[in-house]
Amino acid sequence: MQNLKWKAVLIVATVLICLYGIVGIPKSTDELIGNWKNNIRLGLDLRGGTLLVLQVQVQDAFKAEAIMQMEHLKGELGKQAIPFASMENTEPKTIAEAEKIEVFVKGVPSEKTGAFRTAVADVMASWTLTPLNSTDYRLTMKPTEALTLKKDTVTRSMTTIESRINGLGLAESSVQLRGGTGNESEILVSLPGMDDPARVKSILQTAAMLELYEVKDGPFPRQEDGLAKNGGVLPLNTKLLRSVPSASSPQNEGWYLVSRTPVVTGRDLRDAKPAQDEFGKWETSFVLSQDAKGRFGRFTEANVGQRLAIVLDGQVRSAPTIQNRIEDQGRITGARDQQDAADLSLVLRAGSLPAGIQYMQEQTVGPSLGADSIHQGLLAGVVGLVVVIFIMLAYYHMSGVNATIALLMNAVILIGVLAYLKAVLTLPGIAGIILLIGMAVDSNVLIFERIREE
Repeated sequence: MQNLKWKAVLIVATVLICLYGIVGIPKSTDELIGNWKNNIRLGLDLRGGTLLVLQVQVQDAFKAEAIMQMEHLKGELGKQAIPFASMENTEPKTIAEAEKIEVFVKGVPSEKTGAFRTAVADVMASWTLTPLNSTDYRLTMKPTEALTLKKDTVTRSMTTIESRINGLGLAESSVQLRGGTGNESEILVSLPGMDDPARVKSILQTAAMLELYEVKDGPFPRQEDGLAKNGGVLPLNTKLLRSVPSASSPQNEGWYLVSRTPVVTGRDLRDAKPAQDEFGKWETSFVLSQDAKGRFGRFTEANVGQRLAIVLDGQVRSAPTIQNRIEDQGRITGARDQQDAADLSLVLRAGSLPAGIQYMQEQTVGPSLGADSIHQGLLAGVVGLVVVIFIMLAYYHMSGVNATIALLMNAVILIGVLAYLKAVLTLPGIAGIILLIGMAVDSNVLIFERIREE
């Protein structure tokens, strides 16, 4: 008898806890309805919204990896005084071609073959070296390394996308891999309640690669002018970057000659937030990490009077003159309005994408269609439940009453668990709940009938 009492207390406590998770402790009908809507998260097919299918352009990551490895190899060859005529990589245009990327090194003296092979083994161990002749070589990425890079690129992209969406406060959204053969690089983004995803699409598509470079020369009106000033050949360890017009500097268009290696990058960021300058114009201020603080401080102290290019996604946003030592703060001007500055801050905090993304598909479900689904699903569930209860009471009498009470408690516990887990309820989910209730009816009736027989 004592055991039955404790079991009853446990069951009642469980049901009350689940009820609290569903509706809380409402003081009015409106509050009860509001708590229900807040705690039971509806999916895209019930609430309406947008479904995006994104494809990660993994070939961008392969090209970036090849360029980085080439820079390391050039540095190693320079240290060991191993000359070469040229070094270039292929440009994969599609995802299917990404893993076939190659690097060609030409004009290595035959007497330096041994030293060259050693340098490649030290710097590019994940690549396979194949001689084409006595002076030319081809480097291809090993299949295992290519597969790892591809998976890592997609995983990092998905993490970054999820961080950006969470930063927008879209808590009911979901980000997941599409899966399936040929779809390994595709990501599904579900945005319930979002019927105009233009802002979200813009935020997701921004690479947000922030880099700060030392300016060597410029700006030049055209790229050809920058090349012509240097005799058609850029100085060693430099490159030309384009400057684009912005809201604050509409005439800021040209080309800057900058150092090839950035002083700091987006990986060195600790925080970013929108702010206003002394004239009330919106900008994005950023704070560097502790590790980058000393490095940036030493650089700015040694280059007072020189210019620093603030580059976002490969384009110069501004090139201010360094007035004094700067340690851990900076700002990016050119925002159109507060939302533009806030969006840039968000993507900088979330981190840069390791590769570009392309929108493959967009589906929008109107809120009226979602409301119809909810109405039809609830109607089917209520009608089915009433019919089942009526049959149980008519056929099983008191056992039917017990089974009905157990059935209702089972439904409360199930919905309560959904609320506590913050799970998203979809139309197939409603069908699953109805199926589960039906199975519970069957088991409860069998149990009570067995009890009555014994």
